[in-house]
Amino acid sequence: MKIIRTLIFGLPFLFYQGFEVEAQNIDISVQSSDFTFALGGDALITRKLSVYKEPKFLDLIEMIRGADAAFVNLEMLFHDYEPYPMHQSGGTWTRADPALIDDFVWAGFDMVSRANNHTGDYGVEGMRLTTRYVKEAGLVQAGVGESLAEAREAKFLETAKGRVALISMASTFPDHSRAGRTRGDTKPRPGLSPLRYSTVQTVTSDQFSKLQTVLEDLDLRFTDSQRQLTVFGNTFEVGDERATVTTPDRIDLEEIAAVVSNAKRLADHVIVTIHAHESGGARSEPAEFLPIFARAMVDAGATMFVGHGPHVLRGIEIYRGKPIFYSLGDFVFQNETLDRLPDENYRAYGLSSDNHVADFNDARYNMGTTGFPANREIWEAVVAMPRFRGGELMEVVLQPIDLGFGTEAWERGRPVLAEEDLANKILGDLIERSEPFGTHIEVRDGVGYIRVR
Repeated sequence: MKIIRTLIFGLPFLFYQGFEVEAQNIDISVQSSDFTFALGGDALITRKLSVYKEPKFLDLIEMIRGADAAFVNLEMLFHDYEPYPMHQSGGTWTRADPALIDDFVWAGFDMVSRANNHTGDYGVEGMRLTTRYVKEAGLVQAGVGESLAEAREAKFLETAKGRVALISMASTFPDHSRAGRTRGDTKPRPGLSPLRYSTVQTVTSDQFSKLQTVLEDLDLRFTDSQRQLTVFGNTFEVGDERATVTTPDRIDLEEIAAVVSNAKRLADHVIVTIHAHESGGARSEPAEFLPIFARAMVDAGATMFVGHGPHVLRGIEIYRGKPIFYSLGDFVFQNETLDRLPDENYRAYGLSSDNHVADFNDARYNMGTTGFPANREIWEAVVAMPRFRGGELMEVVLQPIDLGFGTEAWERGRPVLAEEDLANKILGDLIERSEPFGTHIEVRDGVGYIRVR
């Protein structure tokens, strides 16, 4: 009989296939037919994970391995510098040794999303090489392809307990990364599956008049229709107060919803995942178009919606009995130990050919006093474990993780289970950010629980 050691509800126990086992102090029993996911956020890996042996690291790995399906956003390219860097990147040109993809397999992951702002850092060749290495490792991947249709496609994971579809897209990306169509007379453009959105800046009547006057004085071209003004691709309209309103692109939404609807009829579970840096009033708040889009995906048949991209935690919503994670934060964040960077990265900070990666880090982060290294929230996240029974969500377990805020650049970025004080702090942030969505999170012994049934 198969025995799987795992950590569900934050407590170690043995799960014997075919028997029901109750965890201590938990009043909802776990049945052998239940399907549990482990969901991580962004993964930017440049150093091996599998060499470490601390209990709080290995316990996290065992928890992921014990899930029936495990997902993470793969925000990294894998190649040996065969391709050249593009003139524009997602921020830093990401690349790692292809052998590191095996560490995600070692950690228990089954599925990865590929659509993100770094997909095109090294052009189409870098994307294709990464696709090859991920496929050879045996991971299901979605979100990129040789055409828009292929990038949009659902990809499927086969498990003993059910079939899982993965659909991946990004709203944050350099435009050259976006996949395209063909009319038959030219080849389609390889790239990622996009979700575009429109942005309208609402201004007061007085602000609108002043803006119009300035543009006329400068003899700049703009369109003015029914108190809506468009200039340089920015749209302004009159409202009661200053605000920014974003709306998902209707065509993109409908196309992706059709893929979701199709996948729902071909699989037990459908994960829809997006890479979105865009925020509302704060980095921890999703932009307005994201809840609209996420709920539309659930309406189309998604079992769950998983966001990533801002590198901080965002709130959780339970919509029509399905979980929406607006951002799970980071799972691995090792962007300071890249081997090489292109000239554009150095020149942006006034650095020369005599400077190297550590010099770039010091310039970008002002010796670690600004940016990612100085922001504690970047290094605090959760692994979410939703559990389903017969297709119905039973509960979501939220395991806080610590990525090493305040440690050295070559140490931080690897996840371990957060100790109780930090775990409670992380969950407190998540509780506050989930309240606007009406979600109640219970905390016990440094682990969060969302009860649905």
